[in-house]
Amino acid sequence: MEKIKVGIIGTGFIGPTHIEAIRRLGFVDVIGIAGSTRESAEKAAAELNIDKAYGDYQELLNDNEIKVIHNCTPNHLHFKINKEAILAGKHVLSEKPLAMDSKESAELLDLAKKHKVIHAVNFNYRQHATIRNLKALVQNGEFGTLNLIHGSYLQDWLLYETDFNWRLDPKQGGNTRAIADIGSHWCDTVQYVTGKRIVEVFADFSTVLPVRKKPKSNVATFGSQGSEQVDYEDVSISTEDCASVLIRFNDGTKGVFTVSQVSAGRKNRLSFELDGSKSSAFWNQEEPEKLWIGHREKPNEVLLADPALFTSQARGSIHHPGGHNEGWPDSLKNMMLNFYSFIREGKDPAKDKPDFATFEDGHVSMRINDAIFESNAHQKWVKVNK
Repeated sequence: MEKIKVGIIGTGFIGPTHIEAIRRLGFVDVIGIAGSTRESAEKAAAELNIDKAYGDYQELLNDNEIKVIHNCTPNHLHFKINKEAILAGKHVLSEKPLAMDSKESAELLDLAKKHKVIHAVNFNYRQHATIRNLKALVQNGEFGTLNLIHGSYLQDWLLYETDFNWRLDPKQGGNTRAIADIGSHWCDTVQYVTGKRIVEVFADFSTVLPVRKKPKSNVATFGSQGSEQVDYEDVSISTEDCASVLIRFNDGTKGVFTVSQVSAGRKNRLSFELDGSKSSAFWNQEEPEKLWIGHREKPNEVLLADPALFTSQARGSIHHPGGHNEGWPDSLKNMMLNFYSFIREGKDPAKDKPDFATFEDGHVSMRINDAIFESNAHQKWVKVNK
């Protein structure tokens, strides 16, 4: 069977991680990559052993050999590129957020349905094997009625005033930063696990560093500046470094989460706890192979990822025996496996339920982001638009 031919748009941190995950599948071939310049594209193509390099993403979209595109560009380009890819008849896997606001995401969802392309958003945390198993346990009633849902997503890569990235610019990253960048992952993962929908929010933002020092030369995201001398310019910051959000779910369940990009020592700590009438569950992305299960009248448990111990619903998401830990790259591989299997099997997203986050989920996320932004601005409860 002929391999599915793919093009990647974006040469930053996330593009190569998509490529690595795709190459683990065996039946998909990345044949082209587009960058912001031909030089950056050719450099990435050489480093990643990709045949075709494009200095303009529209050249990639015009390549009839390419059937699927991955949009791995900065946030402000998501809507434009996703729309053009759909109109070019390509299947699309977009990085989140799907667009800059829910009006744009609604348009993309309508277009994707109209043109019958397969569409996905890279909410990969729902693809962790332990998360899939936890979802099945919740569905099977192992924890009883969920009374409280709480957690956080904490990072430290913007702790210092000299930390700078395009995400700090609202024109490129959007009106919210920590919420859109990492809060969206928390909300998607929790909604996926519980089957509940966030319908109302009350948010409080904080900008810890209202002025940052922007390097006059390029510095890599998540990188260290080392001992090199760097020249800076002062830049005013309007987006949030951290935020807390009270949430109400569609069935009346309540919760709360905090996001931060200024929490020293927390590298990528998405975590949440489900407190049920029978028992509780806690998961932390930095230790993804562990699920803590809490009890009142007997010792607590730690369930390690092991196909022999998983529910039948989740067993297909774990690919190694117990003790052979699977993590973030494996969740991305599961995302790609489910997405490309859907394409290979000729399924229709209008009829067949995808086993991955779609533009529908991306639009839900944008509606939540919009409500959180409005809530913080007016300091009141805001309903998530339907």
